[in-house]
Amino acid sequence: MSSPAVLPDIQEPGSPAPNRLQTRARKSLPAANYAHFPAHTIEVESSYRHAELFYLQKQIQSQTPMVIVLEDGEHVEGCIEWYDRNTIKVRGRAKTLIYKSAIKYMYKLGDAGQ
Repeated sequence: MSSPAVLPDIQEPGSPAPNRLQTRARKSLPAANYAHFPAHTIEVESSYRHAELFYLQKQIQSQTPMVIVLEDGEHVEGCIEWYDRNTIKVRGRAKTLIYKSAIKYMYKLGDAGQ
């Protein structure tokens, strides 16, 4: 990450010079906190994402009946039609678009996942 740019003070012609206390107060402000994400964390998230995409693609290709349990306890049954980064489209009694963040877990309909 790059550090923030340091720009010199530019004064308008005819404006008074800054007070030394104001200058010190400005310098004593805390530096901006930047989030640091180690490389291994990104690699773990990337491998998790690839596993998720592989699993979803496999279920789409085989048209596996799935049960998707949402965070509020609701069960949605059907086959996954497609997915993107944030959502899954399920074809069941009705076509339903589900946010991935609302999914607690999912399992194949034939499995005893309860």
